[in-house]
This record gives sequence, C-alpha cells and structure tokens, in this order.
Amino acid sequence: MKKHILIIEDEAQIARVLKMELEYEGYQVTVQHDGITGLDAALHTEIDLILLDMMLPGISGMEVLRRFRKENSVIPVILLTARNTTLDKVAGLDHGANDYVTKPFEIEELLARIRACIRNHPIGGNPNEDASLLTVQDLLINMDTREVKRSGKLIALTPKEYDFLVYLVMNKNKIATRENIIINVWGYEYEGETNVIDVFIRHLRKKIDEGFSEPLITTIRGIGFTIKEKKDEDHYKN
Repeated sequence: MKKHILIIEDEAQIARVLKMELEYEGYQVTVQHDGITGLDAALHTEIDLILLDMMLPGISGMEVLRRFRKENSVIPVILLTARNTTLDKVAGLDHGANDYVTKPFEIEELLARIRACIRNHPIGGNPNEDASLLTVQDLLINMDTREVKRSGKLIALTPKEYDFLVYLVMNKNKIATRENIIINVWGYEYEGETNVIDVFIRHLRKKIDEGFSEPLITTIRGIGFTIKEKKDEDHYKN
C-alpha cells in the first residue's frame, strides 16, 4: 500500500512541485493550502507523514503543529521553513516536529528525510507485542503507543526526544557516538549545530533521570553517551 503524505503549503508552485515529485516516488499525496483546512485534513485523514509549511494563512504552521500534537503524537511531521534561526528550529522541535527542512531545499534531501521519518515511525501493521516493548532497568518504552514510563510513571517526551531515547535504549550497553546519534536520530543530511545533542541530552536527563534513585544516561567524555543495565554499570565512568 502506498504511503500517504499530506502537504500543507500555501505557495501553489512549491506544493505542485512537491506533489509531482512525491507521486513520482510512489507516494499518495494530498495537498492543502491553508492552516485551517490543513489541520482538518491532518486530523481526519489516514496519513503516514505531514509536510508542514510554517507560514500559512488562517492559522500558522506552528499552531497547526501544536493542535495536531494534542490529538496525535505518532504521525511524523517535517517542517518546511524559510526561517533559518536556531530558535525557530528548536521551537518547532519542542512543539512536536520530527524534523525540518529550510527553504530553498534540494528535493533529494527532503526525500531522504521523508524516508527516514517513515522508516523510524511505521504506522499500522501488527507488530509482535514483545518486539514493541523496549526496557532497561525500570524504564519501559512501548513502541506501539510511544508511551515512556519509568518506575511506572508516565513521562512526556517530544518526538525528537523520544527518537533519541529509543536510539540509546536500542543500543543499551554500547556507546552511542555523537556521529552515530546525528546520523540515526537527525539523519544523514543534517547540517545543523552539533551542540543540539547536548541540548536534547539535557532535556532527557531532566525528564528521565531527575527525581529517580539513579541516573540512566551516562556521558562517555569526548565520545558520546550510553544507557546500561545495572550489571554493566562498572564498565563505564561518568
């Protein structure tokens, strides 16, 4: 079955080119040109990914994202933005975007980001129940519902924080280097600031470690980070 992509973009020429390129790549595509109809389509259409322009008539792309994430935390959203400041990008990620592309962009880069998002956030299917659960110590991640709990306490994460945590847990007892984190969490084409990793690690530690008996995330100085089982904790040092 074709993956269904919703484009919310008010510039008709950009939307037309995107639709043509995506359909050529084998995707089913729906296009909306303003925030109000775009949000309605996002909430009431079966889709696999949203391409969301930040500057929209009606309601802004950021507001579309905020309202959509209140109803759906699973479907990936890639922002299309002409704003190239770190503050705008971080705001988008904090509001629940999975990725962003700055205009003007190369279509090959956008296609790569779409493939990565769909690969990392499969919708539907009948996965094996055990395979959908990730655990380390008292942390549990349900890959189907994207719920994260520690010691039974539900922890709210942004989509990118969730992706980062899942990558660390899937590689538990191994050192996740900064380079591998960027490639696997942000994508091969990422060219933003490398200190974004430190920002997200700080956010994760506040949510995952603070208030609990012992930290899960360990920094391997000069290399990267790890999450480990108790039996292996003596192998690493902060």
